[in-house]
Amino acid sequence: MSAQIHTAADSEATVALTRNKLVLEQARAVGLLGSAKNTRLSGRVSSELIDAAKKRAHVRSDTELLELALSRLALEDDFGARLVKRKGSIHSDIDLGI
Repeated sequence: MSAQIHTAADSEATVALTRNKLVLEQARAVGLLGSAKNTRLSGRVSSELIDAAKKRAHVRSDTELLELALSRLALEDDFGARLVKRKGSIHSDIDLGI
């Protein structure tokens, strides 16, 4: 049983690290990340929130966490909102084959 748990944790970490890498690469590609770090961000949040976010994202430093979180937010698409707006836009007489 512990081998399965260890394997699941390894798999989760691998997926998270791959996802993080892709997000940061995309942010770099559109010019959001670069060599210049010219802005300082400061705020007060609970240590539990930071610890949970770092654990979930599989990052260790506050800077990594901030870059990843801000990149995800900046690159986020509006698929959910667009999908909800389409509610009721398909006529009921269309055969969807279901």
